[in-house]
Amino acid sequence: MFDVGFSEILLIAVVALLVLGPERLPKAARFTGLWVRRARSQWDSVKTEFEREIAAEDLKRSIDSARRQASEVAQQMGSVEDGVRQAAPASSDAPIAAAGTLVANEAAPVVATTAADAEAAAAAPVIEPGRSVSLEDPVPGTDSPKPGERHGG
Repeated sequence: MFDVGFSEILLIAVVALLVLGPERLPKAARFTGLWVRRARSQWDSVKTEFEREIAAEDLKRSIDSARRQASEVAQQMGSVEDGVRQAAPASSDAPIAAAGTLVANEAAPVVATTAADAEAAAAAPVIEPGRSVSLEDPVPGTDSPKPGERHGG
């Protein structure tokens, strides 16, 4: 801000000594130091407040951006959901025939939407159409116990 060198400070000190005298110079130097500290303190507080305001503005902008992206994703999900509803056959055949029994339904195939769903579907046992399976039956291809039984005794 100010470019004050040693020679300028020495000149100011000599002039102050001549004008104020040796008795009042220390008191004047303390008074000047007090005002310089206060000015720096005020400047630092204004600077800190300004930086906080800028950070708050950035935070508000990022929150607004995240909200816009979330609403766009929600709209896309709604349109995908509507497309799935329109593509699904309006069949009255319910996949659940009775409580605790699952019936395979040829009209409603399972569609995997992610790689994890595809792996889970590939590992799942195949139920022939029209065959009912009770929830009490063990899973085909595994030696898992029926519900209510303890595994490993």
